[in-house]
Amino acid sequence: MTVYYTEEHEWLDVDGETATLGITKHAAEALGEVVFVELQDVGETFDKDDEIGVVESVKAASELYAPLALEITESNTALEDEPAMVNEDPEGNAWFYKVKIADVAELEGLMDEAAYKAHTA
Repeated sequence: MTVYYTEEHEWLDVDGETATLGITKHAAEALGEVVFVELQDVGETFDKDDEIGVVESVKAASELYAPLALEITESNTALEDEPAMVNEDPEGNAWFYKVKIADVAELEGLMDEAAYKAHTA
């Protein structure tokens, strides 16, 4: 599996044409205490840059955007009941979606870990 990152501080752990999607530790720390998460339904399809969720903290609300064209195959509904999980384990158990990637060629527009670290430095 390969992990990709977006400029909007999302991570995508890719395995073939499927992936797990969430927000980075950097994003979770910037948001502060997360108090609300809104997720889309399984089966929904989105184009790159479509809004696919909302994360609200005591500081701000932030939209989650599709890093590429995708179909949601699973939503982590535990986040709706326990939004603080996003702060506790943003790059692990607090994933937002499992997705099917529409076009794996779109991964070329994302960053690897080294590029993301440079982006956030």
